[in-house]
This record gives sequence, C-alpha cells and structure tokens, in this order.
Amino acid sequence: MQILLALIAGVALGLTAHFTVGGRDTRGAAVGPLLGAVVGGLVWMALTWAGVGIESPWIWVASFAAPLVVFPALVALTRVRLRHDARERARLKLA
Repeated sequence: MQILLALIAGVALGLTAHFTVGGRDTRGAAVGPLLGAVVGGLVWMALTWAGVGIESPWIWVASFAAPLVVFPALVALTRVRLRHDARERARLKLA
C-alpha cells in the first residue's frame, strides 16, 4: 500500500511541473501528472523487486525524487510540439 504514496507524490510533482513549465497550451493537462505517477511507481516497483524494503530511506528518497524528471520532459515535449507546429504551418502555407 505504500506505493500509493509514491504515486501521489509523482502526481503532485507532475501537476506542479505542468503549471510551472511554459507552453501549457501545447500539451494535455494530464501529461505531467500521469508521467510523474508512472515514474514514481516504476521506481518504487524496481526498488521493491531489488529487495529494498520500506524501512530503508532510499526507496522513499528515490521514489519521491525520480518524478523530478517530469520537468525536463515537459520542456522537451513543449519544444518538440512547437517545432512540429511551425513545420506544419509552413507546409500548409499558413504562416
């Protein structure tokens, strides 16, 4: 059941990333929170399978810190979307 804490922390960090990273209009509102939850849950699962117990602080630190990758991921996703949209506008001769 403690994996829920990692998932909730991932969603919270993803939601924070969604509102702090620019270009919100280029991506869905659920992308950041979903990505944060997936990363937090995967890290928890991997460490659990590796034999790290919930009494170890490393599983908690890693599961709560790993969703921080959502920030650069959203920046990259926004840049890719903006470049793609510019190419499409040029291709369709809209710009």
